[in-house]
Amino acid sequence: MRDERLAKLARVLVDYSVGAAEGEQVLIFGEAGAEPLIRELYVRLLQVGATPVPQVSLPSMQELFFEHARDVHFEKIPSIRRMMREEADAEIGIMAPSNTRALANVDPARQQTFGRLNQPLADIMLKKNRWVLTLFPTAALAQESDMGLAEYEEFVFEAMGLNHEDPVRYWQQKSEEQGRLAERLEAAREFRITAQETDLTLSVEGRKFVNSTVERNLPGSEVFTGPIEDSANGTVYFSVPANVSGRDVSGVRLRFENGKVVEASAEKGEEYLNAMLDADAGARYLGELGIGTNYGIPRATRNILFDEKLGGTVHLAIGRSYEETGGKNESSVHWDLICDLRQGGELYADGELIQQNGQFVGYDFGEK
Repeated sequence: MRDERLAKLARVLVDYSVGAAEGEQVLIFGEAGAEPLIRELYVRLLQVGATPVPQVSLPSMQELFFEHARDVHFEKIPSIRRMMREEADAEIGIMAPSNTRALANVDPARQQTFGRLNQPLADIMLKKNRWVLTLFPTAALAQESDMGLAEYEEFVFEAMGLNHEDPVRYWQQKSEEQGRLAERLEAAREFRITAQETDLTLSVEGRKFVNSTVERNLPGSEVFTGPIEDSANGTVYFSVPANVSGRDVSGVRLRFENGKVVEASAEKGEEYLNAMLDADAGARYLGELGIGTNYGIPRATRNILFDEKLGGTVHLAIGRSYEETGGKNESSVHWDLICDLRQGGELYADGELIQQNGQFVGYDFGEK
């Protein structure tokens, strides 16, 4: 794919998302399928005076690792990987899988062990607060989304705001809109979510709502916080299906008592759901409440990077919270599950109706 919008995408990521400057070192992580975007990023980073450091993986390398890695590979982070993260000024990650089901048969416990091992690397990235994760359209992602590749490319470009003449300005305006929304939500103490098989309350008193446009994810558009850890009570049904580590998970139902998941089921992928909930002590508590605000995404595609941004949905993450929200939950898990409010759902803040049927009430949120 060669499209002038790729150059726009590179400018958004380099100039706005991570704000790369002269003399800085910027890591670029991506699979070989993202080559056209990696090239554009390489050029743009050079143009602004930064030093690009591409780290490109080949298809099937993840599968090969889990098939052939020995115990020693799960015991210690290679010092060179730690050094790269510590020395880098910013990081751009690109999802471009050639096979979205590559890890479907890997033992979840083994994946969790590897995730815990690499947690310090994630901590380094999060504390720098100059990182962004995006996606490059591949045939595998198009197939997962039930689209042809050309149709999926257009879907991605629209969601990323790249059809606008100046996408940087577009996202700046979105950030201003979301900032006002975050201020309104931050004044609330308790939220209630009602929808199909859902009636859940949770407290956010004293917590910060983060305005997230494209500084962390592209596409952007969500505001999120970390709920009070022992506050969630009630039931929630996550109707939006997902592909998680190569597995289909759908129809998840959770019941909370004093913040903890005490009952869990799934129409598909229940074994994996339970494995995640049992990963560690923090995995049964919430680490995030997020509200999607991207109305340029018309439907779910089983890709969390896009689906959690869907305008008219909320997502709850079991597991680790983000320190910047004031959240205190610790876990090797951070799994976003999506509750669709667009058909009969409601969101209340301190008893006031904030959203109904996926639309904000009394709040103009720009283009729908």
